[in-house]
Amino acid sequence: MSQLAGRCSPILGGGPSVNGPRRAEIRPQSRRDLAHFRSSRLWRAMAFREPFKAARDHWEKLFLDCSRRYTGNLSLFNKTPVRFFCSISSSGVQDNRFVRHTSEGETEPSSYTWPDNQRPRVCILGGGFGGLYTALRLESLVWPDDRKPQVLLVDQSDRFVFKPLLYELLSGEVDDWEIAPSFTDLLRNTSVQFVKDRVELLRPLDHLNRIEMREPGRSRSGGLVQLESGIIIEYDWLVLALGAEAKLDVVPGSAEYAFPFSTLEDARKVNSKLRMLERERFGKDSPPIRVAIVGCGYSGVELAATISERLEHRGIIQAISVETAICPNAPPGNREAAFRVLQSRKTQLFLGYFVSCIKEVSASENSVVMTRIGEEISIDAKNHQNKFILELQPAQRGLESQILEADIVLWTVGSKPLIPHLDPFDQSNIFSLNARGQAETDETLRVRGHPRIFAIGDSAALRDSSGKLLPATAQVAFQQADFAGWNLWAAINDRPLLPFRFQNLGEMMTLGRNDAAISPSFIEGLTLEGPVGHAGRKIAYLLRLPTDEHRVKVGISWLTKSVVDSVTSLQSTMTKVISGS
Repeated sequence: MSQLAGRCSPILGGGPSVNGPRRAEIRPQSRRDLAHFRSSRLWRAMAFREPFKAARDHWEKLFLDCSRRYTGNLSLFNKTPVRFFCSISSSGVQDNRFVRHTSEGETEPSSYTWPDNQRPRVCILGGGFGGLYTALRLESLVWPDDRKPQVLLVDQSDRFVFKPLLYELLSGEVDDWEIAPSFTDLLRNTSVQFVKDRVELLRPLDHLNRIEMREPGRSRSGGLVQLESGIIIEYDWLVLALGAEAKLDVVPGSAEYAFPFSTLEDARKVNSKLRMLERERFGKDSPPIRVAIVGCGYSGVELAATISERLEHRGIIQAISVETAICPNAPPGNREAAFRVLQSRKTQLFLGYFVSCIKEVSASENSVVMTRIGEEISIDAKNHQNKFILELQPAQRGLESQILEADIVLWTVGSKPLIPHLDPFDQSNIFSLNARGQAETDETLRVRGHPRIFAIGDSAALRDSSGKLLPATAQVAFQQADFAGWNLWAAINDRPLLPFRFQNLGEMMTLGRNDAAISPSFIEGLTLEGPVGHAGRKIAYLLRLPTDEHRVKVGISWLTKSVVDSVTSLQSTMTKVISGS
């Protein structure tokens, strides 16, 4: 022990005399402190340069020697054994080593190795409409040989999801591979690299003109991204396109009992739950399947129309909205078409209400609940397992409280952008965020104060010429990806950047297997409904699929299914005619 104290005393005392200030060692006292300690040491290491090299090497030598000789029998400051290691950053600067604590069993950080350190490095976070289409746009542009960037796409999933067609999974019109191809297949014939991982931390280095003020020969890095796996990516240009996730923790019980509907996994879970309920309620005497849908925007109305057609007389669809009309922001033609379809399928609309609470009724309970003042219904535990009770409160005058019963609750209200956490130890690089948590951008889609970072889709807060915030829709993300790709080309080649201008091409919505509504913006007052609208919507989305190869495969598949459905329908009609005669 005295030997250890003697060896460590120069370190605890500040080390030998060197040029420059001394650095104090910080010891984590808990797992939470350890996480902050790791992050601080990780990011500050990138600025730990030549003036401190002598002291650093001396400290490392002493610490590593002591840890090898004594930590086998002794653990200091923490119950978890602590070890040290060194790593090299990917910038190519050999003095960029750092010392970092890790607990045993943790993954040591590693630096992502770019194929060519001389060419620009573009990191795109998020593989949705904004991220993937930006990568493909960069690939399609013509570049000077020495300026074509290396592009890395990072996403937490291994599949791209064409979200406007998720409803067709519930109706059985499409297969998973058609609307959710893998990134590996989509990027096979490109130079874009893909990494499946989650973003943990972001440290931009381009604020306050750091890039322009760098010394000759130094790294041109625009910043660093740390992934959940421990991989550190050094980039020159960054695109934030992480999208958004459903915001479920709104009312008591919503996070525990409601299903969101925004990802492929969400659609699969809802489809699986509906199949289970359909098997349980197969008999003629079985009670109907009650589906509660919170929200009557586009997503809620399309879900209501799709599920009501699927369940037919076996289901009761209840749609709830705080607004007094469905799809309040939709063109009148689309809204009226949707209202007619929901009425024809006997969908129950609870307009002017908000959900105050969701509760589960266990199978062992024999509950009596109030539907309205003075009215009661009894829940039979034998036939109503895993039932949910929704308490509705009026948002408009003249309405009374309601209590609804449901077998499944779908939540389509609210979302939160997935902006990565910034280095908490560098307060000078904070993003300017709006109330929804989106990054404020200028008209060229660059994040304010960060000339090397672009934000698009749900990650960006951008306003149109009238000052209105652009909606977080696939159409906006499509167009922003095109501009982001071009502006990256312009920035890398020292050309002027283009201001983004959104052009509303119209709005579309599905209303069933052979029904949809389209309101194109270039013909005022026109709305295509029914089979014509359905065909137009499918063709429009087919042309928007990511690659030519995937469009051909999906087009052939859809055409084959259409032919088979037509033949089946013709056979069914002829059978009815013959049997009737």
